[in-house]
Amino acid sequence: MLERISIKRIIGAACILLALLFAVGWYTREDPADKPYLRVMGGGFIINYRVADMYYGFTAIVQRPLPTGTIVEAKFENPEGGEPFVVRQRMGGPDMTRFSMRSPTVHGVKAKQPYEVSLRILDREETQTIWEYKTHFTSQLDGSFVPEKPLTIGPGYTKNPELDD
Repeated sequence: MLERISIKRIIGAACILLALLFAVGWYTREDPADKPYLRVMGGGFIINYRVADMYYGFTAIVQRPLPTGTIVEAKFENPEGGEPFVVRQRMGGPDMTRFSMRSPTVHGVKAKQPYEVSLRILDREETQTIWEYKTHFTSQLDGSFVPEKPLTIGPGYTKNPELDD
């Protein structure tokens, strides 16, 4: 029995096993070119009633490498109607793997109504659109929940003197 087991046979069996494992790995691999450039991880509406502010935004991760200087543009639907809010961010290079974008302060938000966010990736010269994506965010609260004036002012959350008891 020991005569049948030799170093050549062990190496041969190991090579066959490695070749099979490599073939299975290659067949089941996920090609990075098939992935979208960005994946929106989460987002939604934020209400800070203390400073009378409401906005919406998202956090995204980069799934495919983007050249340095690429521009990510987000168009946030304006709940009051009119032109959407356009926010742009220049990507800083391969180390930038996660980022967040948000709208300016919004008014007129209705509860349970979806608001569209359109994403575009532009080349550094802004001449070519590389990728586009659309998503929606919905607020669980109506915009009337936000006070007209801030309840507090300053870094210490001092009561706003404009508000009477």
